[in-house]
Amino acid sequence: MALTYYILDVFTERPFGGNPLAVVLDADRLTAAEMQGIAREFNLSETVFVMAPTSPGHSARIRIFTPTREMPFAGHPTLGTAILLAELRVQVVNGESDAIIALEEEAGSVRVGVRLRNGAPAFGEFDAPKVTAVPEELAQPEEISAAIGLIPSEIGFENHKPMILRGPSVFAYVPVANLEAMAKLRVAPSHWARAFTDRGTDGVYCYTRQCVRTQSSFHARMFAPDIGVPEDPATGSAAIGFAHVIQAFDQGPDGAHKRIIEQGLEIGRPSTIQLISTVVRGKLESVRIGGAAVRIAEGKLLY
Repeated sequence: MALTYYILDVFTERPFGGNPLAVVLDADRLTAAEMQGIAREFNLSETVFVMAPTSPGHSARIRIFTPTREMPFAGHPTLGTAILLAELRVQVVNGESDAIIALEEEAGSVRVGVRLRNGAPAFGEFDAPKVTAVPEELAQPEEISAAIGLIPSEIGFENHKPMILRGPSVFAYVPVANLEAMAKLRVAPSHWARAFTDRGTDGVYCYTRQCVRTQSSFHARMFAPDIGVPEDPATGSAAIGFAHVIQAFDQGPDGAHKRIIEQGLEIGRPSTIQLISTVVRGKLESVRIGGAAVRIAEGKLLY
């Protein structure tokens, strides 16, 4: 069996930045075990397998795998796959085209708007699945700081405190005092399980309001060793929950709020995630995630 695959860098406008993604087409005959084996072979944060949709109103059905497990939803696989399918299937007229790519995922249906322009990286944006707006407090700063290589005084800033949010994926959100502390972050295995794994988290999203780029609103790093991802260059699914974190602590006024999140700089994969949140009557009503993607490779998987 020979399967066509593509490699894209997602949440970046330039090759070799952002979060790399493998997308395998025409994967209908593969079993879940075979998909997991292929994802382990690619050894990227996620690998997507594209199949025929079960509903005629959708563009494709997809399954998402990290090197160690299947995920019901993930941000950069959703965005990157939609952009790839638009580039392969949509005709560009007079140098531009817009498309809606509807994806069936294990967590439900996701619609992605894709903008194609000659001479510019493709850009996509999707409405995020709903996550719980009820946070679970993480009130052990000594335990948390030990797990990520910091001291307790480097955890938190302003009124921001660590919390967990549960959705299709479960993330711990840890505010960090400044960029200097962010640069020191590391996974300490001897403390990690007690601080995070035992609480059912898929990953730990650390953030600070200090940024490297002037256009950014937050600087972030995300660690997920429990699902085979030592550090993720760009994490769209965590950014969705982060919108709830921002609203919980910053109490943004009614209206639409656009924020840029920078991630991946410490590991040489600079990424840019566009986060748009809409607040109605003081509560977060909706979240949209946007970003660019570029194709960097394609080939045949001989299987």
